[in-house]
Amino acid sequence: MREKTYCSDCVNVLIAGNPNVGKSVVFSRLTGINVITSNYPGTTISFTEGFLNFQDKKYRIADVPGIYTLEPVSKAEEVAVDMLRSGEIIVNVLDATNLERNLNLTLQILKLGKPMILVLNFWDETKHTGIKIDVKKLEDILGVPVIPTCAVTGEGLREVISQLSFARASSFKFNDSEKWQAIGGIIEKAQTVFHKHHTLLERLSDITIAPVTGLPAALGVLFVVFNFVRFIGEGLIETVLEPAFTNYYMPFILRLFSSLKIDFLRGILLGNPPVVMESFGVLLTGVYVPVVVVFPYILSFYIVLSFLEDFGYLPRLAVLLDNFFHRLGLHGYSAIPVMLGLGCKVPAILSTRILESKREKIITIILILMSAPCMPQTAMIFSMGARYGMKTVGFLLAIIFITALIISYLFNMIMKGDAPELFIEIPPYRMPNFQILSKKIWLRIKDFFMEAMPMIILGIFLMGILDILGITAFISSTLARPISYLLGLPREIAAVMILGFLRKDVSIAVLAPFNLSAKQFVVAGIFLVMYLPCVASFFMILRELGIRTALKIIFAIFIIALSVGSLLNLFL
Repeated sequence: MREKTYCSDCVNVLIAGNPNVGKSVVFSRLTGINVITSNYPGTTISFTEGFLNFQDKKYRIADVPGIYTLEPVSKAEEVAVDMLRSGEIIVNVLDATNLERNLNLTLQILKLGKPMILVLNFWDETKHTGIKIDVKKLEDILGVPVIPTCAVTGEGLREVISQLSFARASSFKFNDSEKWQAIGGIIEKAQTVFHKHHTLLERLSDITIAPVTGLPAALGVLFVVFNFVRFIGEGLIETVLEPAFTNYYMPFILRLFSSLKIDFLRGILLGNPPVVMESFGVLLTGVYVPVVVVFPYILSFYIVLSFLEDFGYLPRLAVLLDNFFHRLGLHGYSAIPVMLGLGCKVPAILSTRILESKREKIITIILILMSAPCMPQTAMIFSMGARYGMKTVGFLLAIIFITALIISYLFNMIMKGDAPELFIEIPPYRMPNFQILSKKIWLRIKDFFMEAMPMIILGIFLMGILDILGITAFISSTLARPISYLLGLPREIAAVMILGFLRKDVSIAVLAPFNLSAKQFVVAGIFLVMYLPCVASFFMILRELGIRTALKIIFAIFIIALSVGSLLNLFL
């Protein structure tokens, strides 16, 4: 994350409001595409900021983390409150279709005495839901500019920009003990609700939030997401990225460094031997892993994730699964990283930043790593397991999932802390805007290339040094006998473990020549899925949790994988 940009002559403008009110869309419309993600000083909490020039004034605009109250209960909310107290102008974005609930935060912000502008977003939705708001009346009551907008289409945002110079502190007075009475009085004077029949999207919203119908709907969404990601990811690999790498990039690199005489440097750059995914060459395997193996699934998952996010489905999924995840010491928002992990572990681990505490992150990352194979590995398990029958494949995947739940539950009991409550606003379903959706996907992909890819390349570079020094071969030979004895597998499986650290689906494929029995396939498959994360995931965990915590997690998972494999070998 880059540090906060300094600008001595800028006016600091903060975009604040409840989650899911369109703050980020307003922010994107005001700042354009040249934005950066920054860490709040002294924390790992990130926010996005950009710049706006208007009438010879320069504004630094920051998208404050979404909050419901100025009484923080998490680190992210503490950061948001600190930002609001230090800002010069506050642009408070409200959901015009839920004015009463949103005004709770607004009145608290008014008490700060900062120059403000109120933005009534989703103005188009008020007409669909039978709500009429008297903007002039609301402005007179609160004493600050009030501007109706539809951020998706850009309606009203030009007026928001023009009103920045006219932002003023509120003249509205009320007692804190009578806040809700004051809100009720505002609503009575400024808002009228008339009867309106449910739309198709409103009916769909009712279906997907009720547990009886919502859980089957969630399974259906998961099935569609799984197939979409697999179709797009595999299509990109097979038709674009793999041919481009094999036919153009790799021959060029081999020709460029063919005359390199220093063996050590040649091994670092190209690998020893210079074969992709069989060695740790920085310019071959180091580029192949993030660009050809990881990127296609990240792109396809970010496409579908961004769509579901803008459509309004993810908050419903979080609420549906909140009760289940509470038993694991988490809340429903952990479902999002776990769902991402079904496609690729890298974006799943990155997405744990939405969680509040380190404890939540640790348990969620364990669940991500152990609950299911990634998309390519799942495909390979089905392909390789077909010869043993689908019951064998189903048993293998079921053992992995059950083990993950048990281990996550045990970690919840061992690690101190309580499962946080989930307080979340459920937005109405809305069709996403293509331009905004594209920008969101681009920013996420850019973050992958700027944050994740360098870490993956660094990891492969370090592994290359260990390989050249013979340390990986030593580890493989040392582990061969005990792993063979405990798991009942050929000793050569130990060498496959090193390959699995690079690419886990290939490690499953390499089992083919061993002619394993059904029992051995189940044991080997479970062990290779769980024993270590791939190199890309490992260095993402390192980045998110630090080296000590990351190594503790990896060691614990390895012991668990070895124990589960040994028990299955003993009792099957």
